[in-house]
Amino acid sequence: MIDDFAKQYLHNELRQIREAMLWKLDGLSEYDVRRPLTASGTNLLGLVKHLSFGEARYFGEVFGRPFPEPLPRWDDPDPDGTDMWATEHETREEVIGRYRRAAEHADATIDALAVDAPGHVPWWPRPDVKLFNILVHVVAETNRHAGHADILREQLDGSTGAWAEYAHLEPDQPTLTARRAMIERAARAARAARAARAAADAPGTV
Repeated sequence: MIDDFAKQYLHNELRQIREAMLWKLDGLSEYDVRRPLTASGTNLLGLVKHLSFGEARYFGEVFGRPFPEPLPRWDDPDPDGTDMWATEHETREEVIGRYRRAAEHADATIDALAVDAPGHVPWWPRPDVKLFNILVHVVAETNRHAGHADILREQLDGSTGAWAEYAHLEPDQPTLTARRAMIERAARAARAARAARAAADAPGTV
């Protein structure tokens, strides 16, 4: 049936992207997995930590199957809450271990329930959902953060891609430098052309 196919397809996608998220930490120093790499502080280990709480909550309490470990409140008003970064007292192994346990708990929920099983997400505007809705949401959320992780890892050592075994297939540094220069030239040329068009269209232009 299409429902069973959709459930299995989404579940397989989730399993694969989880592993992609975790390999982004491989081979990096303790500092590099934690260091803030954007103005808002986005960092690799924090993304994994955030996703562990998301899976634990969405495939846990939403379906009356609470994750058996403490979670931060979903409505925590603290803007500096630590769900997006790891404190100095949390080890990399603890954060990864929680993510794997949350994934196991989520897998058990997905396996146990039909794709149209009802759930309730109190923080959503339309809180009554089905397992299908949550699968789509968590797959999309994990892929979104995997994209963030891809960019962060590239900043650190140039590694890109979803799978570790293909990371070494990226072009060499001179090729990458030449590609970046080509894209920069195209961007500057497009800016100049747009400015020229705007000047030609301005009132009073002959």
